[in-house]
Amino acid sequence: MDKIEELKEQLKHHLLQAQALAKKAEDEDRDFTDSERGQVTEHMAKAKEAKEGLEKAKASATMRQALADLGEGVELDEKGGERRTPSGLIVPDAKGSLGESFVKSEAYRGLLATAPRGGFGAKSRVQSMPASYKSLVTGASDTSGGAFVTNDMRGLQVGLDLFQRPLRLRDVVANGTTGSDTIEYVRVTSTTNNAAPVAEATSSAGPTANTTTGALETVAGGGYKPESGLAVAKVTTPVRTIAHWIPITKRALSDAAQIRTLIDSFLRYGLEEELEDQMISGDGTGENFEGLANVSGIQTQAWDATGTGEDMQRLRTLRKAKTKVYTVGRSVPNAYLLHPSDVESIDLSVNGNADFYFGGPGAAGTATALWGLPVIQTEAVPAGTGYVGDFRKAMLWDREQASITVTDSHADFFVRNLVAILAEMRAAFGVIQPSAFVEIDLTSA
Repeated sequence: MDKIEELKEQLKHHLLQAQALAKKAEDEDRDFTDSERGQVTEHMAKAKEAKEGLEKAKASATMRQALADLGEGVELDEKGGERRTPSGLIVPDAKGSLGESFVKSEAYRGLLATAPRGGFGAKSRVQSMPASYKSLVTGASDTSGGAFVTNDMRGLQVGLDLFQRPLRLRDVVANGTTGSDTIEYVRVTSTTNNAAPVAEATSSAGPTANTTTGALETVAGGGYKPESGLAVAKVTTPVRTIAHWIPITKRALSDAAQIRTLIDSFLRYGLEEELEDQMISGDGTGENFEGLANVSGIQTQAWDATGTGEDMQRLRTLRKAKTKVYTVGRSVPNAYLLHPSDVESIDLSVNGNADFYFGGPGAAGTATALWGLPVIQTEAVPAGTGYVGDFRKAMLWDREQASITVTDSHADFFVRNLVAILAEMRAAFGVIQPSAFVEIDLTSA
């Protein structure tokens, strides 16, 4: 049953239930009981909700049909569980990976259906939007696309994930969605809490003006309450597009396993890696995000030169930064962001007897935790600099998560039997409370 029919059934059900209760009261020549009145009200509300949903569903169906009538390639109807954006990009199923969704999609099956015997020949066409040219992946060479085409063996299998760093920043920031191209949000720039116990008023006299300065002065016993302050600023940030593509041969396009590997292990990962880089170090110019490192109002923690030796000083510096999140930012830190080389320095920290602080090579070290907080290692943070903060006070808005399209319409790809696979996403990032974060100087003075 489609959505329209389902909503019709819901509307019919609630109307019949309400009418049955009304008829019962009418037949018995009485008013509604309190229970009946509540039931009728509930059924009417649900009927109204179903009717509104039905009208919206019908309007959407009409719009999809109108778009479909404009020509092939603009179809927005869901087929085989596949969803598309208005631009025609495939939206992956949340239950599977992006590559898995693509090779199961109508678009990919449609491409294979146009290929004789499941392979694209020299005269085969692939329909999509144009893209630019970059490095080439073929379906034969052992050093390019052919590396992904293997015999059906059950030996050691190595994927592209060996060349990828873990991406965890998205997991600790607040996540949301948007349907707009621009985000407006309120950034908290400062807070002043003057809350205090106040005695009852013993005088009805109002404030008086100072004869010299003219400023109002409160009268003793007036019972005046202290005033606190919350300074905010409206921030506008645009939704940015992150995209990249790779060329492959039409022969490689026929291999679903290879396409899935390329999409999941390379294209989608590339988007997420750049997103993490932008969230941390984007400078806000051009099409770059305004990353954490370039937001005004972030606290700083200088290198703490007290204590014996750089190892001890580094650990003290990291701990003092955590305290600032509590005392100045009035927030609860939930993670450190550190460059892998700085995590290495922490793991190798020793005391005056050359004993490792964190157990040495036989122990887990600090790769996952430091001063009670998880550590996110990322090369997006420059070596010698770290961050600690309440990352829930930074927000990532997804406008359009990773989507895929395919084309042979770029340059001379058609005559060269090449196809481009394009991956793109749209998102925005904002820091809601800059003071909840501390930038840490991990370079000894």
